[in-house]
Amino acid sequence: MAIRQRAIQAVDKQERHQAILDAAERLLLRAPDRIPNVADVADEAGLAKGTVYLYFPSKEELLLALHERNLDGFFLTLNAVLDGQPEVTLEALIAIAFDRIVRRPLLLPLAARCFALMAQSIPAAVAESYRERMAARMEHAGRGLERLFPTLAPGEGVARLRHSFALIIGLWQMSAASGRVSGVDLTVVKRGHAVPAAYVWSYPDELRRALSGMWQSVTAESKAPAR
Repeated sequence: MAIRQRAIQAVDKQERHQAILDAAERLLLRAPDRIPNVADVADEAGLAKGTVYLYFPSKEELLLALHERNLDGFFLTLNAVLDGQPEVTLEALIAIAFDRIVRRPLLLPLAARCFALMAQSIPAAVAESYRERMAARMEHAGRGLERLFPTLAPGEGVARLRHSFALIIGLWQMSAASGRVSGVDLTVVKRGHAVPAAYVWSYPDELRRALSGMWQSVTAESKAPAR
């Protein structure tokens, strides 16, 4: 009976943990430029502020947990495909990145915020634990990529993932910083000035070309007949 009670309590805690993250996510979706505080999240979740603090000692740790949950969705999808299918096309892999990262409205903004938070506001032990869990996810996916593309040397699958994330986040930051929608600086257009050609580009199109270019050499080498 005691074991069953502990199991029920564990389920309840997990459900409450997810409910708090759901509440934070709803607040961020409604007001992307405002980081909700613990009191805001507690009100949204219908919980006491002290209860939220039991799960997340600070709003920064709550944001990091939400970011990790979003990234976990990407890795779960990617690893399920890599583990379950003997052949996966490059187009299918890029489609997963777009579906689970690029089209998720909070993932990239949270990534940018959490990089800064881990250096400034997140306790070192919490940040280290996060990095260890993320490393395990990346290593699993990296091994799957190395099985899919035999020309990748051991450890190179993780490196390619790092490069891909750098492209996804870096190009998004360039696009977001310039205030463009679909690659056009609307503030410049409204003032009646011509838009410089260097600023007329589409983030999704640019990213797709960059990712395809990075991975095409690997796929071509893997498909080349042995000599």
